[in-house]
Amino acid sequence: MKTLVVASENKGKLKEIREILGDRYEIISMRDAGFSGEIVEDGETFYENALKKAKTVAETLKTDALADDSGLCVEALGGAPGVYSARYSGSHGDDKANRSALLKNLANEKNRRAKFVCNMVLYGANGEIVSGVGETYGNIGYEEEGGNGFGYDCVFISDDLKKCFGLASDEEKNSVSHRKRAIEDLLCKL
Repeated sequence: MKTLVVASENKGKLKEIREILGDRYEIISMRDAGFSGEIVEDGETFYENALKKAKTVAETLKTDALADDSGLCVEALGGAPGVYSARYSGSHGDDKANRSALLKNLANEKNRRAKFVCNMVLYGANGEIVSGVGETYGNIGYEEEGGNGFGYDCVFISDDLKKCFGLASDEEKNSVSHRKRAIEDLLCKL
């Protein structure tokens, strides 16, 4: 089985990528592969951030690297939080604070339409770039439901599943998620 380095430390993303790819690759985090640097996600798009992460790790470790940048885009907020999803509340990686900020900003909003977007980039040790995009649609609930998943999962009600990702099993979420669709798109191009 080929080893694939993922340019992420996000345990939730790593778990989902492992589950989605199954036994195609042995997935290891960039830290486990020996990358100790910091990567500033300062791109204006999901693609720019994913490319920067994958390229930095691939060039540093002289290996193929896979990176994902993803987030929640809410219609009533003009696409926000978007690329700022992980730091929407002002504190990077504080899922609870990010969800609270989102629900507060949508408190008086009737339009709750939203989508999760994922851009997945594979940057080869030879400099070759392959990318995939995935989206999944739904609505933002009025309160948190369930404890499964991470990020905004417990406020996102999936059109496909007719329930909140926070109430869905890993298998259910992974069957319709933006990350699954981005990986499928990327694999079709390989």
